[in-house]
Amino acid sequence: MPYTSQHETSQLVIVDVQDKLSSVMEATALASIVKNCGILMQAAKLLEIPTIVTEQYPKGLGATLSELASYANTSQYIEKTCFSCADSSLFRSHLQGDRPQIILAGMEAHICVLQTALQLQESGKQVFVAEDAVISRNPANKSNALMRLRQAGVIVSNTESVVFEWLRVAEGEAFKQISRLIR
Repeated sequence: MPYTSQHETSQLVIVDVQDKLSSVMEATALASIVKNCGILMQAAKLLEIPTIVTEQYPKGLGATLSELASYANTSQYIEKTCFSCADSSLFRSHLQGDRPQIILAGMEAHICVLQTALQLQESGKQVFVAEDAVISRNPANKSNALMRLRQAGVIVSNTESVVFEWLRVAEGEAFKQISRLIR
């Protein structure tokens, strides 16, 4: 498989960006990942890339942040109690077999994102983690998770790289709209 994400073969997964989890994150870092998750979600929508939004025990941790919820459709939400999204049969049933590249973003990098990435990779998916769209309460935990992911062969990228790899060319209406998102 190529080492660049391609919109025809990608799926986007936004992991657990929820109210109560967000409240314990550092405010500036949280604002950055919410912005970048939003860019990924809007670009995916423009390019018709399937998106899944997970919520870890929403009764206790709240709903997906409203800033992101507006970009998702309700059929894209998956509630879970397992840390790895891949342990959820409902999540697995929403993965599209003809789209082997999974782009991950969300929280927390060292728990749900890490476990999901490793398990999806073990199952044969090519996994990308957008480094600027993941967060942990403790920055050292995020750093450790990204190091582990790189060592395991997961592709650690960033929001702009992913969306411009999806676009491939600097032309068309999708390029214009996505360029405005990045500014």
